[in-house]
Amino acid sequence: MLEGTGLVRRFGGLTAIRDFDFSVGRGQIVGLIGPNGSGKSTLFNIITGFCPADAGSVVFNGEDITRRKTHEIARRGIGRTFQVMRPLLGLTVLENVAIAVLYGREGMSSMTKARARARELLVLLHLDAKGDLPATALVTAERKRLEIARALAIRPDLILLDETFSGLNEVEIQDAIRLIFRIRDEFGVTVFLIEHVMKAVMGTCEKIIVLHQSTKLAEGAPEEVARNPAVIEAYLGKKHA
Repeated sequence: MLEGTGLVRRFGGLTAIRDFDFSVGRGQIVGLIGPNGSGKSTLFNIITGFCPADAGSVVFNGEDITRRKTHEIARRGIGRTFQVMRPLLGLTVLENVAIAVLYGREGMSSMTKARARARELLVLLHLDAKGDLPATALVTAERKRLEIARALAIRPDLILLDETFSGLNEVEIQDAIRLIFRIRDEFGVTVFLIEHVMKAVMGTCEKIIVLHQSTKLAEGAPEEVARNPAVIEAYLGKKHA
């Protein structure tokens, strides 16, 4: 469904992504892990057009989207959340999601219909009781769910989740794990996620890709990656490996 080949991204003298290949199959839940600064969010930014690759290509559903603009990529069916949550603070929770519906793939122009669709998503994300509140009234876990609701509002085929589990307590993590499976199983949306909470990664992903110092360090099933000495060394040091 999604494939990157030979991706490179530089920021001045710093290479954030170097000769990186990856693939995400339709219907999969794939995890992207790695220490801070390894290039994970940069990869998501390349995929969604926020920062173009200096080399390489990204193909989605058989189409090269490497040079497409962000809104064009979203219209083709890729939604995303951000590590730093960015709700429209001057609007209500419901309005935040309705705006995403209006600019989504359905071409909807009726605000009444957009609000109705937004309410459906707020029910899914357990935010329906907060719909008429300003986005500023939400706590961290709720803002994360709002990010997911806005990404789903465009009717994506693929959703990129950037650290959805960070800052959540144990109960909230379990709720988020169940939500990810619902997104895949009930909505038919493929999931590609960045995460540091290893319990969540191991509990949801069927494939994990490890980024370290801008390059791919390992790739495989969760159990295989967790036992990989190179991965253990990258996270915990040579002594533990």
